[in-house]
Amino acid sequence: MKRAVCIISGGMDSALSAKIAQQDGYELIGVHFNYAQRTEQKELMCYRKIVDSLEIKESYEIPLDFFKDIGATALIDKNLDIPTGGIEEGVPITYVPFRNGIFISIATAIAEKHGAKALYIGVVEEDSSGYPDCREGYISSMESAINLGTKDETRLQIKMPLVAMKKGEIVKKSLELGVPLKDTWSCYKNEDLACGLCDSCRLRLKGFANANSSDPISYVTL
Repeated sequence: MKRAVCIISGGMDSALSAKIAQQDGYELIGVHFNYAQRTEQKELMCYRKIVDSLEIKESYEIPLDFFKDIGATALIDKNLDIPTGGIEEGVPITYVPFRNGIFISIATAIAEKHGAKALYIGVVEEDSSGYPDCREGYISSMESAINLGTKDETRLQIKMPLVAMKKGEIVKKSLELGVPLKDTWSCYKNEDLACGLCDSCRLRLKGFANANSSDPISYVTL
């Protein structure tokens, strides 16, 4: 069977992306990164539940502790406040410098090891936080660079099935395909009850509202 590496954060978008890969007929290889983010343990727990739900047999949990030495993001540096005043213009302080580039590079090494032909990533450009490493053009450029720097027979495709979707569409598709949204996490701040105020919580709640559905996770402010 053809294989695909799926980068799965434990969030809603990457869970749906992995489910779509499965629907596309791939045998899935799950990859999760622990990079000293505030909600590291919660995201890891959600990743493991998603892996179980999708019956993924090959799973990697990669520690990237060096991110805390770089800092420069409120997702890691607790001296920086997570914004809770609404979605901001420009690149927000929760952007982790070149995170997706690093994730994709490591996932590529895993893909080459296993002879995988596709790498799925749940980036969303149209209805997201405005992170530069979620742009379709950037990911496509990474694909070109990867195939210049790997074996000729590797020929890896980076698939981003959600890149042009709205959050409401993501929720609807997740419900349609039976993605366990109760086992996903989006909050930037908390690991017990989602704050409901950070950028990621606002986008998630907006998605459920636009899909005329209720979010199955619990929030502090709701």
